[in-house]
Amino acid sequence: MGKIEQNREKKRTAILNAAQETFLSQGFIQASMDKIAVQAKVTKQTVYRYFPSKIDLFKATLQHMGGDSQNNFFITLEKPEIAEALQSFAESFIHTHLSETHLCTMRLLIAESAKAPEITSTFFSVCPSETEQKLTAFFKDRLGLADPQKQIDLWTAMLLSFRTTVLLGMPRPTDEEITEHAKAATAFLLASQLAPVKPTN
Repeated sequence: MGKIEQNREKKRTAILNAAQETFLSQGFIQASMDKIAVQAKVTKQTVYRYFPSKIDLFKATLQHMGGDSQNNFFITLEKPEIAEALQSFAESFIHTHLSETHLCTMRLLIAESAKAPEITSTFFSVCPSETEQKLTAFFKDRLGLADPQKQIDLWTAMLLSFRTTVLLGMPRPTDEEITEHAKAATAFLLASQLAPVKPTN
């Protein structure tokens, strides 16, 4: 990467970091391109050169925030033993969704989605899509399910139950509680795939 490209990437990263801090501390509605430019130490024109609108910047910020954490729990699906791969994914998935950054993002969506519905559609266009793609491929290839969407939805809903309670003000679970919850949810998933189907009358 040449010096010009390095400088461009440095500015883009600075803008995304500033946008993350501004969106999460002030909300989407109160955040402005001016405030983000000041935080990033660039001009507003520079911000618009990289991101044509605030919603474009919000989408890029979500991608920026989620990239590293998602990559970590996707790697767990490469483990050769199915139960171990799912268990490892489940624990990483829960930890990621209990991170302060993620919880702040969810609080932002809950607080402002009625006035700015575009933030919710943007979130769902970015964040769950890659997770669903990876899990769909795993469930099809490793569990032999032709249409695994319902199983994925039910399993991930179980994994996200701690997030719901924490968002409602309950204490964050311990690492041991997260491990046990991931084990129980995964065991339930695998048992449901092995249970015989009862014939209907």
